[in-house]
Amino acid sequence: MELYSLILAAGEGKRMKSKIAKPLQPAAGKALVEWVLDAAEGAGIKRNVVIIGHKAEDMKDYLKDRVQYAYQYEQLGTGHAVMQGMTAISEEEGTVVVLSGDSPLMTAETLRTCIKVHEEEGCAATVITTVVDDPFGYGRIVRKEGEICRIVEQKDTNEEEKQICEINSGMYCFDLKKLHSALKRLTNENAQGEYYITDVIEILLGDGEKVGTYQTALEETLGVNDKVQLAAVDAILNRRLVKQAMLEGVTVVDPATTRIGAGVKIGCDTVIQPNTILEGKTVIGEDCEIGPNTRLTNCVIGNNTEVAFSVGIESKIGDRTHVGPFAYLRPNTVVGDEIKVGDFVELKNATIGNGTKIAHLTYVGDAQVGERVNFGCGTVVVNYDGVHKHKTIIEDDCFIGCNSNLVSPVTIKKGAYTAAGSTITDMVPEGALAIARSRQVNKESWTGKKRKQKED
Repeated sequence: MELYSLILAAGEGKRMKSKIAKPLQPAAGKALVEWVLDAAEGAGIKRNVVIIGHKAEDMKDYLKDRVQYAYQYEQLGTGHAVMQGMTAISEEEGTVVVLSGDSPLMTAETLRTCIKVHEEEGCAATVITTVVDDPFGYGRIVRKEGEICRIVEQKDTNEEEKQICEINSGMYCFDLKKLHSALKRLTNENAQGEYYITDVIEILLGDGEKVGTYQTALEETLGVNDKVQLAAVDAILNRRLVKQAMLEGVTVVDPATTRIGAGVKIGCDTVIQPNTILEGKTVIGEDCEIGPNTRLTNCVIGNNTEVAFSVGIESKIGDRTHVGPFAYLRPNTVVGDEIKVGDFVELKNATIGNGTKIAHLTYVGDAQVGERVNFGCGTVVVNYDGVHKHKTIIEDDCFIGCNSNLVSPVTIKKGAYTAAGSTITDMVPEGALAIARSRQVNKESWTGKKRKQKED
C-alpha cells in the first residue's frame, strides 16, 4: 500500500517564548520538524505533507521542496489540522501516518513496525501509545476486554480512568479513505470549540471499524512545549548520536560531555576527548584525536590529525597535522598536511602549504602560504587598511622572523627571510633577507643620568 504522512507543524508554540517557530527549534543539529521528517522518510514514506501556519514562510525556507505543504491559518485543533493536510492526498488510497512536528524522538524503525502491524491487522486506525508513571495531563487509552474503546482526555476522566497509565502519544496510522470519511463527520461541539483527531477514533469505532494500538517506549513519544523540554529531547538525541559514533568505531572518552551533531561524520579509531563539540557538516578522518575543549563547525579534518583546545569554523585541515592548543581557524582556512598550528594562532581565509610551522602568537589572514614556511613568534599579517582587505603571498621555504609585520599586499618570494622585528611593506626577492627596522643606538651612561634627574 502507498504510504503518506501528515506532519502537524502549524502551532505558534507560545510557551517557547521565542521568535523561532516551535517546529524549527534546533535540537542536536537539526530542527525538530526535520527529525520527524527523517523518521517518516526512513520508514519508507515518500509523500510527506507538512501542515504549516505560524511562521509558514520560515518553515518553507527550511524544508524547501522536500515536502508538500498544507496551510492551517486558524488554530482550530488537531482534527482541523489533519483536515487541512488531507486536501493534498484526499483522492489517494493507502496508509497515512499522522505525526507531530514537535516530537522528534520517534524513530524510523518504530514507525516501520507500527505501519506493518497496522496493515497486517487490517485496522482502520492504529493509535501509538506509551505507558507513564504519572499520566496526569495526558489522554488515557480506555480498553474493554483488551481492545481500545475510547480515548478520554484528562479533564473528562473519572476516578477509575485517572488511574490508567497507558496514554495517547498523539501519533496515529490511518486507512486513508476511512480517515477521510470520518473527518467529514467530525464536529467541534465541545468546550474549546475545536476539532480533535481523537474524536475520529470514536467515529471509526462507532462505524464498527477495527482500531488497534501500538505501544512504544515513552522516550519516543516525548514532545516539546518549552525550552526545558527542548533541552531534554536535545540531550536524548545527542546521546543517540554519540552512541552511534561509538558503534561505528569512534572512541568517545566522556560521552556525557561530548556533542556530535546530526550531520557529523567521524572515521574509525578517532578519539574524541571530553568537552568537544562537533557541529554542522563536520567530517573527521581516521586515527585523529579531537579535543579536549574543542569546537569544530562545518570543518573537514584529514587522517592522523590532532586538534586540541581549539575552535575551527568552515575550515579544512589535512593529514598528520597538529592544531592547538588555543588556535582559532576562521572561515575559508585551508591547512595542509604535516603542519603545526600552535598556541594562540589565528588563521582567516588563508591557505597554508604542507610542512609549514606556525607555532605561536601569530595572525595570518587573507594569505597564501607555501610549503615548509616557518613563522616566528608574534608575526602579524596586516591584511586590513581600514577600508579593504589585501592579500599576502609567502612562497615556499621562507623564514618569517619573530615579531614581523607583513603589510598587505606584499609578496615574500621563495626561500626569503625577514629579520626579527621587521615591518615589511615591499616585495622580498627570492633568497633575500629583508631588514626593516631602525639601527640600534646605545647611549652610554643614560640610566645613571636619568636616575640622578629623578633624585634632584
